[in-house]
Amino acid sequence: MKQLNSFQNAVFLVGALLMVVGAGVSLTGWVGSPYVYSLGALAFASMQMLQRYDGPNVTIRRLRRIMLLSDVLFLVSGVLMFASQGNPLGIPHISYLQYVHNKWVGTLLLAALLQLYVTHRLDRELQKEAKKR
Repeated sequence: MKQLNSFQNAVFLVGALLMVVGAGVSLTGWVGSPYVYSLGALAFASMQMLQRYDGPNVTIRRLRRIMLLSDVLFLVSGVLMFASQGNPLGIPHISYLQYVHNKWVGTLLLAALLQLYVTHRLDRELQKEAKKR
């Protein structure tokens, strides 16, 4: 897999930190928490999307697609965080928005579990591939 350079790695780590801070501070009800989380999720996901794999290993390609799904779920969690706070963008009232309150926690949990699984499996698969070379 393509490795990130030092700047990209720093953006990746800061994004992960902002996601943790934004999700944690949201428990206090702070209005700015979706902004912090979403900025972090955008940085985190974009840096993961820059890591490419062009090899022939089907398992690594499958794990990479799962990782991208996880990134999309992180971004969806940010959108749901905004929706759970009410109507910050001035969108006319939509009746289903009343059911969105804290649904972002479920998508965040699913994304984190997928990320954990992929990280563990991808490391092993990349080690196997390196031994074959």
